Amino acid sequence: MSEPAATAETIDYAAIVPSDAASLILLDNTRRGPRVLMGRRRDDLVFMPGAFVFPGGRVEPCDSEMVVAGALHPAAEHKLMLHVEDASPLSARSLALAAIRETFEETGHLVGSKDYGAPEETPESWRAFAEHGVFPELDALHFVARAITPPRYPRRFDARFFVADASAIAHTIEGENARDGELVELVWVALNETDTLNAPRITRIVLAALAARLADGFRQEAPVPFYRGDTMDEQL
Repeated sequence: MSEPAATAETIDYAAIVPSDAASLILLDNTRRGPRVLMGRRRDDLVFMPGAFVFPGGRVEPCDSEMVVAGALHPAAEHKLMLHVEDASPLSARSLALAAIRETFEETGHLVGSKDYGAPEETPESWRAFAEHGVFPELDALHFVARAITPPRYPRRFDARFFVADASAIAHTIEGENARDGELVELVWVALNETDTLNAPRITRIVLAALAARLADGFRQEAPVPFYRGDTMDEQL
């Protein structure tokens, strides 16, 4: 006799272990006010359909294998290792690299540098960086927020949010986001106009944290808000 199918009433969402994930906010500060790149998730997706979000996703094993040019800022690396089991510089680096890889897969933008030639022996998911001679550069990234999905959701993530200036885009493959298919619309939005978008609450919270950091001089050493659930639990 087969087991009855699980329902929303029988699933203990609080028991779901959040997956490590990372997002990258690309920041264009060349105009009259900062703009950020956001994308709209397909309407048929189970998780946050139709919502505008930053490029991002789960950390994959390949992210620990990718070579880099430039290291994370020591302050960012230290904060990425707080409240993490088996924390190490490698785990911190993998989070930053996941943000860069997911940004490429969802937008076609390769973040890094062409100053060092093409990286060799790259994992399959990073092959485009080798083909276009782009080394991911971690020193271009700022760690600005961390958030764990509340336990009432069927999919939970322990997400780290990074920011890089748009000048860090070394190459763009047009149409790459269509191949990935998760984000169907990419838009540069003025930071003071993002409240007009259909965006998740945590996205708005992170945007507010970014605005505060920009107002404070955009320092790498600035405190990083850590949200567990719906409110800020502490600052890293």
